[in-house]
Amino acid sequence: MEDVFAVAMEAVTAARPEDAEGMRRLADEWDAGRLDLSAFLPTRGSVAAAAAERLAIRPAVAGFLAYAGLRPALEWSLLGARGLLAEGTWTLGVCPFCGAPPGFGDIIEDGRRQLTCHLCGGTWIFSRVRCPLCGADAPRDLTRLEPGGADEAYFIAGCTRCKGAVKEVDRRQRWNARTPVVEDWGSPHLDLAARRAGYWRPIPTLLEVASPV
Repeated sequence: MEDVFAVAMEAVTAARPEDAEGMRRLADEWDAGRLDLSAFLPTRGSVAAAAAERLAIRPAVAGFLAYAGLRPALEWSLLGARGLLAEGTWTLGVCPFCGAPPGFGDIIEDGRRQLTCHLCGGTWIFSRVRCPLCGADAPRDLTRLEPGGADEAYFIAGCTRCKGAVKEVDRRQRWNARTPVVEDWGSPHLDLAARRAGYWRPIPTLLEVASPV
């Protein structure tokens, strides 16, 4: 796991050399035993908040390190728990396996909405007419930004109440779409469109990691 974290830290430094000092603090704290994986786990409404505060690094950077560094281990350790979740028993907008916010949404073949967690790889069915971030379900609260063109079937599901958003794809149209994390990290232009429209995402985006703010 340390090797995966090291690669993620190198990627952060390569994207923004200004973050190198924070990565050095992380390495020093880790080697001294003053920082462990618990600082990168989800808490209510965020991921890696403890690490960001302790290391004085940007929340987007701390979150990216958590997603890149913890995913392989969490996905493996939670594999046996996937089948224990009975369909329809989980109605919250956070991952039922690790508590992280949704990373991506898919409209699957039967028309239902499936949310995916980028932190552990968990998936769960969630209402198409409710915001997973604040629970708003009035028609006036929900909006859909559709870029169209080459991005047909991709859209941003936004909420006018909390101004949160989730990137999604309709796999009935894009049957050859790749895995959710690949689709998400491979479409920073959609994150830019969401930002320009005044929406925020509950997880760190590559755009935020590479940008100064």
